[in-house]
Amino acid sequence: MCHMTQPLALLFYEKLLPGSQLLNRLQDLGYRVQTCNDVNQVPELAKREKPMLVFTDLLERQGRVPTIIRSVRNHKETEHIPIIAFAAGKEKQLQEYARMAGATVVVNEEVLLHHLDSFMDQALQVD
Repeated sequence: MCHMTQPLALLFYEKLLPGSQLLNRLQDLGYRVQTCNDVNQVPELAKREKPMLVFTDLLERQGRVPTIIRSVRNHKETEHIPIIAFAAGKEKQLQEYARMAGATVVVNEEVLLHHLDSFMDQALQVD
C-alpha cells in the first residue's frame, strides 16, 4: 500500500540517455515513475493516472511532443499538471515550441539531472 503515498511522475522518452538516468533520479527522490515510450499515450495516461508531474523528452521521431503538451494543457482534468520538457541545448526551436505549447519548464537535458530538484520546485510552484 505504500505506493499510494509516493507521488507519481509520468516520464516519456525515446533516447536511453537522459531518460533512464532521469528515471533513476526520480525514484531516488521518492517518486513512483510510470514510463511511456509512445508520446501519443501521454494525455490518456495523465488523465487516468493523475501524476504530480509529467516529464517529456522533446526529441521524438514524429515531432509530436508540442502537440501532446498542448493536448494535456487543453483538458480540464490535466491542465494543472506541471510539464517539464527537455531537449539538447542545440534544439532551440523545439524548446521554443514546447514553451508555446504550454510546458511549465523547458530545460537543456545537459543540466536537467544536475538541477533536477530546482526545476521540479519551479514546476510545482503554484501561482
